[in-house]
Amino acid sequence: MTQPHIAVIGAGAMGGWTAWHLQQKGANVTLIDAWGPGHSRASSGGETRLIRGIYGQDRIYVEWSIRALELWKELGKRWQESLYHHTGLLWMFVEDDDYAKLSIPVIEEFGLTVDQLELADAQKQYPQVNFEDVQSVYLEHSAGYLKARHACRVVCEQFQKAGGVYQQLGVDPEFNDRDEIDHLRLSDGSTLTADQYVFACGPWLPKLFPDIIGTGISVSRQEVYYFGTPAGVDLFDTGQFPAWLNYDEPLYYGVPSVDRRGFKICDDSRGPLIDPTHDSRIPSETRIEQARQFLGHRFPLLKDAPLIESRVCQYSNSPDGHLVIDRHPHSENTWIIGGGSGHSFKLGPALGEHVSQCVMGAAEPNAMFSIERLKDTNSSGS
Repeated sequence: MTQPHIAVIGAGAMGGWTAWHLQQKGANVTLIDAWGPGHSRASSGGETRLIRGIYGQDRIYVEWSIRALELWKELGKRWQESLYHHTGLLWMFVEDDDYAKLSIPVIEEFGLTVDQLELADAQKQYPQVNFEDVQSVYLEHSAGYLKARHACRVVCEQFQKAGGVYQQLGVDPEFNDRDEIDHLRLSDGSTLTADQYVFACGPWLPKLFPDIIGTGISVSRQEVYYFGTPAGVDLFDTGQFPAWLNYDEPLYYGVPSVDRRGFKICDDSRGPLIDPTHDSRIPSETRIEQARQFLGHRFPLLKDAPLIESRVCQYSNSPDGHLVIDRHPHSENTWIIGGGSGHSFKLGPALGEHVSQCVMGAAEPNAMFSIERLKDTNSSGS
């Protein structure tokens, strides 16, 4: 039987893993990206991302995170690539901790462990931290960080080794009179025709499909900072300190110093809207100062730490924070995958596995991730 030709547009976490899984299932796959896997404009760019299993009451994300962790470990070992790095994740809840409590029974079903620490014990174990306003502390043992840009490149390389075709070109879809995609116009002047098309273009989806996505996915500017640690102090290095998350408003999280690049801190609050292609990536002094104030409070040794690196990326936010995994409502041969809302990278291997099953007809998309639910946002103009 002739296997379908599937074009996947976007070589980030969603598109790259989807292309790899489709290739493993025997499809003929062409993967296309305008600037390359893990490029600096992409939501999957940058150095590191957290992977965790605690996900509140959203059981599907807990299960996908656990499945993704299995694949990150298994395939990293098979490919002899260091993708997943175990650190554990220190959860600090300033107020209510139901987000953790709701996840722990599901996590434990899969044999993973989360320990609730007494505040006095946490202070002894992590003298780097000021816990004075923290109400509860958890240590998620299996959590850690992923090498983001590196992983995107590795997945693309492995996809090509498995027989997939990769092209670094811009894409513009052309529809026929039946409202199906007839072919893709590529930036080098050529065209590409496939049996099915998977658009995993992150922050570019609203521009590619303005009538379908419109304002249903908003693209927010997110800033990441790396602060220098005191000379001779290794308390904030990988191996000495876990990844961490301060569950409060605003929510800050970060990764210990990796490759001597500094202590990473990110603000999860949704920033102003950004054009992912044209807007500059210079961090704001106001947000830097806000991060510095938090850093000095929670990690007193870093009170006067210098900013040594920074970058600006983006979230592709759906109204409810859930993913978009669905067929184009007017084009049976087209799939739209996006709405990562800041949490899709870690899920990449499991997410790509699920999308590949949907595209190949072995599974149906979950209504939780439908395009239909975006309509109210589009009609309100918000």
